[in-house]
Amino acid sequence: MSERRSNAMPGVECASVLIRDSCEADLVPIQAIYAHHVRHGSASFELDPPDLVEMGRRRSDVLANGFPYLVAECDGQVQGYAYVNLFRARPAYRFSVENSIYIAEAAQGRGLGRKLLEALIEGAEAAGARQMLAVIGDSANTASIGLHAACGFRFAGLLQASGWKFGRWVDTVLMQRALGDGALTEPPPGV
Repeated sequence: MSERRSNAMPGVECASVLIRDSCEADLVPIQAIYAHHVRHGSASFELDPPDLVEMGRRRSDVLANGFPYLVAECDGQVQGYAYVNLFRARPAYRFSVENSIYIAEAAQGRGLGRKLLEALIEGAEAAGARQMLAVIGDSANTASIGLHAACGFRFAGLLQASGWKFGRWVDTVLMQRALGDGALTEPPPGV
């Protein structure tokens, strides 16, 4: 993926935002961002944050599958990350990916999620994916639902009370977006 720079939006404290491929050195801020979401939010259904080694293993898995794993830098500091990986491991699902986006608490509401998702869509299309699925924890997660809707995702389903976190039942919202030709054409022969 090529690097993308943009000037900050009005009212945003970042002088510049850079969306780029992640590197090994980004794992420390990535793990910290995710740990915060695991401990304090319902977007992730994990109960205990994975350690740095596990986060590195997960990143390696994404890259080994040929998919993008991106970070958003705000004035040189990683403030968010996003990636896609296979939606399911069975071969018939090989053209469907699931996205994940996490933004540092202090950087939320500044447009970083949208910039990451737009770059992720582009990268997943380039990798040959035809469908992108968002599996959003908590039907009250209106920021994530709104972000995905603004980027062309449509509502695909609701799994009611599918998780138990923080002493309450939590829904899972499913959203979907076609990539490239989507289902309009068959995949290339032999794929």
